[in-house]
Amino acid sequence: MDKSQIISDDKNFIANTYARFNIVVKEGHGAKIIDSDGKEYIDCATGIGVNIFGINDEEWTHAVVEQLKKVQHVCNLYYSEPQTELAKLLCEKTGAKKVFFGNSGAEANECAIKVARKYSYDKYGEGRYEIITLKDSFHGRTMATLTATGQDAFHRYFGPFLEGFRYAEPDLHSIISQYSEKTCAIMVEVVQGESGVNELDGNMLKKLESFCKERDILLICDEVQCGNGRTGYLYAYEAYDLHPDIVTTAKGLGGGLPIGACMLFDKCEHTLSAGDHGTTFGGNPVACAGAVSIIGRIDNSLLLEVRGKGAYLKNHISLIKNVKRVSGMGLMIGIETNRPAREIAEKCLDKGLIVLTAHNKVRLLPPLNITKNEMNEALRILNEVISQ
Repeated sequence: MDKSQIISDDKNFIANTYARFNIVVKEGHGAKIIDSDGKEYIDCATGIGVNIFGINDEEWTHAVVEQLKKVQHVCNLYYSEPQTELAKLLCEKTGAKKVFFGNSGAEANECAIKVARKYSYDKYGEGRYEIITLKDSFHGRTMATLTATGQDAFHRYFGPFLEGFRYAEPDLHSIISQYSEKTCAIMVEVVQGESGVNELDGNMLKKLESFCKERDILLICDEVQCGNGRTGYLYAYEAYDLHPDIVTTAKGLGGGLPIGACMLFDKCEHTLSAGDHGTTFGGNPVACAGAVSIIGRIDNSLLLEVRGKGAYLKNHISLIKNVKRVSGMGLMIGIETNRPAREIAEKCLDKGLIVLTAHNKVRLLPPLNITKNEMNEALRILNEVISQ
């Protein structure tokens, strides 16, 4: 099937919920993508931060294929080795006590919301159920996580929303102003991805942690996009020595297959019991086998390398004419210019570079193992497009 037929069928048969770019992805390897016309691109999007070691990563592919040869799905009424192995690995690397697996970041955050409310109900009874989230946050597209998302643009058309969410600016004074005796948790992204790659202030986060602990409010860190080595830390909260009570993640965890994880630390270890929550596909053995191959390779050496690559890219991007600001941590980078981000993304695509947008910024989420030559080629194209 040629490109025009694929695009035509897509428009005819798939719900029109995506403003797609004019490319049909066919294959690739590492940070290189080849489209249906044979054109090659450098991939600085990784499926919105999913293909963390690039396309056709050999170790990930081997782990997935070997598991497929055994069994493709085991329901959660039974035990499976890949799920147990991944949970153990995540707990050992983070200090978490328990993990609940879902299929996406939204499901991981749904679990976090339910855990926070049940923890408070079990300890304090009814009426302590509100969760404070931040403006410009993004936590998912299910009804609960959409309600938690602090962006009005996502709230159009879908009301009425769930009760029990309050929104604050990303500063301590604003957060405290939303606190009441009904508050059970505060949910933050250390780096807000979908609103433009905005890093939260580390000092504010440490003070927020103390505020939460003094009042037995659970601190939830949403690491769906900024987790799994993306920022140069296994999870971004580690950059500020935070100790959250719940951590959610997805995207890069699976390396290309759908998986989400809600990690529960000391306070919440025993909050969920049989029947409190569940999922059919969560913890799928094939997805877990792939995730084990991902998490097992994210070590200190790689994380230092990611920080170095991020610093290299940010430094060179900041020197490009018409760049107003560069934000982000590690290989999660936002670029603010004096031109529309979508326009820049389309021109980059024409020249062989795939980038993302986030509000008014160009967003880069390259694979963690992108090479120096690939970074330099990406910088060349960015310079050519942005400096015009």
